[in-house]
Amino acid sequence: MSRYLLQRVAEDFNVSISFAPKLFSDWNGSGCHTNYSTKTMREGTQGMPYIHAIMEKFAAKHADHIELYGDDNNKRLTGHHETSSVDKFSFGTGNRAASIRIPTSTAAANGKGYIEDRRPASNIDPYLVSALVFDTSVLPESHAEGLK
Repeated sequence: MSRYLLQRVAEDFNVSISFAPKLFSDWNGSGCHTNYSTKTMREGTQGMPYIHAIMEKFAAKHADHIELYGDDNNKRLTGHHETSSVDKFSFGTGNRAASIRIPTSTAAANGKGYIEDRRPASNIDPYLVSALVFDTSVLPESHAEGLK
């Protein structure tokens, strides 16, 4: 809804809006970082091993996520300017250059908190990303084919 409103207001002022993930080569680019938690993370009942198990699932599905995480996202995910590499999945506590950042507060609370997927580009469909993140981290393997 906010994107729609932004575009409508821009029309009134004869201004163009671009959701391209990388307009300038020496620039971080524009992402749509996605903060995510499950009930288990919010309750903190299974600790960091639970989050590390989810990271393994994300690593196995990295190519599928990248395929759906926005047009020209490869221009943004270069491994420079606080971005991860489009070709390799990574995660880390407080690491702004990782594919998925685990906030230091989540790690300090032994897994009670959230994670941040830093790979989605600014031009993605947020509903598709939400579905893909949920599918990868929570649903059984058999459900994943429906999102492609």
